[in-house]
Amino acid sequence: MIPASVCMASSAYFLFLLHLFAFANVAPASGHVYAAPKEKMTHLHFYFHEIYGGPNTTTITVVNPPGNNSFNNFGSIGVGDNMLREGPNPSSKLIGRAQELAVQASLESPAYLSAFNFVFTAGEYNGSSISIFGRAVLTETMERGIIGGTGKFRMARGYTISRLIRRTGTTEIVLVVEYDAYIFHY
Repeated sequence: MIPASVCMASSAYFLFLLHLFAFANVAPASGHVYAAPKEKMTHLHFYFHEIYGGPNTTTITVVNPPGNNSFNNFGSIGVGDNMLREGPNPSSKLIGRAQELAVQASLESPAYLSAFNFVFTAGEYNGSSISIFGRAVLTETMERGIIGGTGKFRMARGYTISRLIRRTGTTEIVLVVEYDAYIFHY
């Protein structure tokens, strides 16, 4: 049997802790209540311009697997610093850069694991960026996740939908990809 004095001491201690936790959860430490900023959704529409090969190249293959010499072979790795433009025409206004790392990661057909930083250099979003990650197959409509951002897109999340609208050349390949980005941010 537990002595009454121990039970009373335990009960008093328990009630003290209960009150302490109750008041600690009700009163904020600074006396101010934090209100998170309201989340916004921004839709951007732009065009990605890439040049592979030739004197004006913006994308290069940095690793070719042994015995292969094409970026379309499994295991090849490329990097790019491509242009983001307002329109599909190469003379349309430059709005940013698409800095990319891509790995040909499919045994069956060219499908790339791609990571991008879209760095905006003009207009309302100058100095901001979004980070995109996902699978790219140039013969299909591509959906990739937005996994972060900076500047006006800090804490971004969302997705992009893109599709190849033009491919020209054989030794100097020019690709134009239309992008819609749906960005949730604060």
